[in-house]
Amino acid sequence: MEYPIEASCQCGKVTYKLHEPPQMVLACHCTECQKLSTSPFSVTALVAAGSIDFDGEMKDWGRLAESGNRNHAKFCPECGTRIYHYNPDDPATVKLKLKPVHLANTRLFEPSAHVWVSEKLDWYRIPEGVKVFEKQP
Repeated sequence: MEYPIEASCQCGKVTYKLHEPPQMVLACHCTECQKLSTSPFSVTALVAAGSIDFDGEMKDWGRLAESGNRNHAKFCPECGTRIYHYNPDDPATVKLKLKPVHLANTRLFEPSAHVWVSEKLDWYRIPEGVKVFEKQP
């Protein structure tokens, strides 16, 4: 995989460049991620904040997670595409909300673990050999 990887929101007004591989890629099955992705789970890449550059205006939205951590989201104000999540108390890590389309090698964004499987839709089958966590590890 060649870096940087470039991507954008649906309308193209927010773009980003990822300069190195993610630290980890997770599939989250919590009901909040099901709402966000309008699918059985969302795919999130944990990346160092210094390894990614964003361009374009973004709006912010936040909520308190079950863990007590603050969970904030940045999204495009024009098309509404969610770009990333972050904890304001831990700005070193960005939780990039992946839509890995138009990539030559999509394996880079294959989840290595599935979290919040306690809220997983019963018809979805998790691949064998992948780490599984009932809630947040």
